[in-house]
Amino acid sequence: MKPISFLRGFVAAFLLSSLTYFSSLFASDWPQWRGPDRNGTWTESGIISKFDSPKIEPEWSTPVGSGYSGPTVSNGRLYVTSRLEEPEQVEQIHCVDVQTGKEIWKYVYACEYQEIGYPLGPRASVAIHNGKAYALGAMGHFHCLDAATGKLLWKKDLIADYNASNPIWGITSSPLVDDKHVYLQVGGKPDACIVAFDKNNGTEKWRSLDGMASYSAPKFIQQGNQRLVLVWTGNWFAALDPDTGTPVWKEVFKRAQMPINVPDAVWDPATNRIFFSSFYDGSYLFQLDSKNMDAELLWSRRGRSEVRTDALHSIIMTSVIRGNYVYGIDSYGEFRCLDLDNGDRVWSDQTLLEKGRWATAFFVQNGDFTWIFTEKGDLVIAKLTPKGFERISTTHLIDPTTFLPRRNTNILWSHPAYANKHIFVRNDRELISVNLSE
Repeated sequence: MKPISFLRGFVAAFLLSSLTYFSSLFASDWPQWRGPDRNGTWTESGIISKFDSPKIEPEWSTPVGSGYSGPTVSNGRLYVTSRLEEPEQVEQIHCVDVQTGKEIWKYVYACEYQEIGYPLGPRASVAIHNGKAYALGAMGHFHCLDAATGKLLWKKDLIADYNASNPIWGITSSPLVDDKHVYLQVGGKPDACIVAFDKNNGTEKWRSLDGMASYSAPKFIQQGNQRLVLVWTGNWFAALDPDTGTPVWKEVFKRAQMPINVPDAVWDPATNRIFFSSFYDGSYLFQLDSKNMDAELLWSRRGRSEVRTDALHSIIMTSVIRGNYVYGIDSYGEFRCLDLDNGDRVWSDQTLLEKGRWATAFFVQNGDFTWIFTEKGDLVIAKLTPKGFERISTTHLIDPTTFLPRRNTNILWSHPAYANKHIFVRNDRELISVNLSE
């Protein structure tokens, strides 16, 4: 009996260590928009605490076309989308080796841009789930590919199939995937603003909500014992049953002008509150009621204009909640801290970004440190507290290459991926990998 007991113990220990190992591998990936849990949190340890030089050279660089989409990382591969205009207009889905940057496969399809503002390229990050890659282009071309080989499994044309009205800056909202469905913000008709497809074959499973699409990405939240799909469309704040699309609750979004809500909703699980911020429309805070499965608007604040703002008028970046405070970038690049109870401004700071319309940066939290990638290609390690913005260290990673006529300058509006103790970031010419390990 002793050898058998020993063998059983050895096998159990081996399985436990294997599960722990593979779990850590999975945790180090960045398989979808804004990370594993879609909340801008990076959990790896063994990361540098300050930079040794004002510029870090990449471990590798590989050429890509233009685009705003941020890279994603899964199972040793990195995915990103781009656009070429010559010799014909195409969108591309790239898959490269995460250690070397060498191309594994590339899927290319014809895509003529029509009436898209800032037609640089696709916006939405590729979502990787159970060996499949889900990629959404700016004109509504949606592809499900084998993540390892690039083989086409199924595809949709959202504008043609759903009579969708393409938003002025293109279809942007990154796909959300679970074990059953892939969820998209489509803006289709009738009542197809949000659509869920069978993730394996593309069959429509349900459609929900009327009205216009926005640019904000859906995400999962937990309310009571129920997992819900949180969406912010051009007309609604809503939480949907993931199996049926039925709104568990919805509130009218009384926007000031056209939909320009780009940032994600920020859900704080500790308090069950949800924060929204938009360029024209200011800020909103909702309290979730887990007993009655409802949501109550606690406060909303909107300034007189995009210049004379109140609370926070964000354009692209998604804010960060820490404790009872929310931190984000206002309409012209002013960094602000708000009291989450009422939206009052605690402090403001203009040292992170130069003042300019739509100035932005992307925030990711790693423990007590906030990693900020700016529109100028700089990476900042910081601490955010109600006392102020503490800049710990700054370095330059990549040059911005997108010319912004309104400001007569170049910018970079692509969210980086943090995985395997590296940061992966792109501009309109290249995709790079930078080592951030100790």
